[in-house]
Amino acid sequence: MPIHNTALVSKGAKLGENVSVGPYSVIGEAALIGAGTKIASHCVVEGNTAIGKNCEIFTGAVIGSRPQDLKYKGAKVYLEVGDNNIIREYCTLNPGTEEGSKTSVGNGNLIMAYSHVAHDCRLGDNCVLANGATLAGHVTIEDRAVIGGLVAIHQFVRVGALSIIGGCSKVVQDIPPYSTCDGHPAAVFGLNLIGLRRHNVSKESIGLLDDAFRILFSSGLSIKHGLEKLVKEVKSTAEITYLVEFIKKTERGIARSCRK
Repeated sequence: MPIHNTALVSKGAKLGENVSVGPYSVIGEAALIGAGTKIASHCVVEGNTAIGKNCEIFTGAVIGSRPQDLKYKGAKVYLEVGDNNIIREYCTLNPGTEEGSKTSVGNGNLIMAYSHVAHDCRLGDNCVLANGATLAGHVTIEDRAVIGGLVAIHQFVRVGALSIIGGCSKVVQDIPPYSTCDGHPAAVFGLNLIGLRRHNVSKESIGLLDDAFRILFSSGLSIKHGLEKLVKEVKSTAEITYLVEFIKKTERGIARSCRK
């Protein structure tokens, strides 16, 4: 589909080869849209927004509108969206807030209908945000994480790689990599075994992660003392090292076990 004759494409916008824009969509002056990207009807792309190649943006999505942050005072801010992303109906993605800041979305993500990615967020590669997922400002979602429908994530929270959060959860602390979490507030139920197997993590590494999770979330130890025990007793692998470093860097704390 070419540029529809009812679409409004600003003269300053830069569109790559084979970009299509549907009826009544509006493309702003500073927009940069990569080759092969398809924009459906009644969409808005505005602000200093760069969208990569071969993305699909569905009806009613609003990409790059000013951040919903009272601190925003008109600074020059950015939104960067990578390649091969699918952004479904009525999603909203906002840029950064402070001068020169940005929101970034990686490659190969599926962002389902009505989801919101707020200012200064970082979304990695190959993530799934199910319908109505809501990210507050400064949230980080690492690669291959799955966020369930109607999940709300507090500002500055990090969601670790290959984790999965059940629908309708309230996330107020960091979600550890490789975990399955759910609840209000979200708590750790165990390993994301299906995700680990789908991504060809070895049986040995899965077994070691299982040992690590028992120490961290089922032993009754504090996270600090659990980490000390983990480092002493569990063989180091790339996954274990990553898990330990993720937890050490937490500022909001780590979601705890569902077991009381």
